[in-house]
Amino acid sequence: MCGRCCCTLNPEDVPRACGINASSIPVIQSERYHPSYNVSPGTYLPVVRKERGANSEPVVHSMKWGLIPSFTKKTEKPDHFKMFNARSESACEKASFRRLIPNNRCLMAAEGFYEWKKDGHKKQPYYIHFNDHRPLVFAALYDSWTNAEGEVIHTFTILTTRCSSALEWLHDRMPVIFGDDDSKNAWLSSLPSTKVVGMLQPYEGTDLAWYPVTPMMGKPSFNGPECIKEIQLKHEQSATISSFFSKRELERKITPESQKKSSSKSPNCEDFVKEIASTDNSESFNTPDHDDSEAFEITQAVKKCGTKRVFEQLDDSDGNVLKGVAYHNSLSIMDIASDKSQLPVKRKSGVPNQQTLLSYFGRC
Repeated sequence: MCGRCCCTLNPEDVPRACGINASSIPVIQSERYHPSYNVSPGTYLPVVRKERGANSEPVVHSMKWGLIPSFTKKTEKPDHFKMFNARSESACEKASFRRLIPNNRCLMAAEGFYEWKKDGHKKQPYYIHFNDHRPLVFAALYDSWTNAEGEVIHTFTILTTRCSSALEWLHDRMPVIFGDDDSKNAWLSSLPSTKVVGMLQPYEGTDLAWYPVTPMMGKPSFNGPECIKEIQLKHEQSATISSFFSKRELERKITPESQKKSSSKSPNCEDFVKEIASTDNSESFNTPDHDDSEAFEITQAVKKCGTKRVFEQLDDSDGNVLKGVAYHNSLSIMDIASDKSQLPVKRKSGVPNQQTLLSYFGRC
């Protein structure tokens, strides 16, 4: 496929690029052609064709890129993006192109063309050209169409073929490129269609070069030498899940042995709670602000273990609230606290079933 190209050639240089060495060749409607680094369908470009008749001399004719068949209705709005390319494999079968192959063959010259490489949701344009910067010459077909105002408009389409082995990574189609003068002259000659169709093959020469260019040239309004300036692609390294876990595994391997040993000696929470509960009151923490110092001991043990406990209130038969009971992984320490738990906690008068400070912090 070829939907953008670079053509800054002078109309007088086009015949020589197409293998025609005549000293003077007529140029038709050259004022409509404007050199550009970013040419898209609907733009006038110089093409080489041969005059019909006995003389059949070559001429340079500025035509619009994007074929409009002659049988198109005069009142119909032309769409140059519909047929700016024609598949060479099926050109002899479609009415729009089949009737043009015998007598309406032409050549189109340009310094290079652009093709986009798809990368997910992104597209990166590449500029394809010859190593020695000589113009590329494409096989093309032309036609003429008369609009409602009576103006005759000449249009052309570029023939494409399967991509060469060197460019398969970029796209599956490419324009038909004639690399030697013999093939160019044969295409412009009066040879029958059956003999010239076999010439429409991928260009397998090793003198084609390519490089990435700015994505800005995807806009038809973007023009200038910046369109063909080579850029350096930035390959972003995306962190995948596998690489993340690989990094974590590497960090574990390089962890100092001292850290491993210290972490392996962490106290068992259940044993610690039992030890605190079984100790004498003389070993209690300094809790001047707490009435229930033994319960506070259990609370501090819970906090030191770093494990969340759920404290509940139990009422004895007289309606007094017993101190909080902690549950650790479904293991009740009621038995641990029962020997020393007959310490009633007074409720504030007038406020029944008020939560204790211990039970409040125990639920955090």
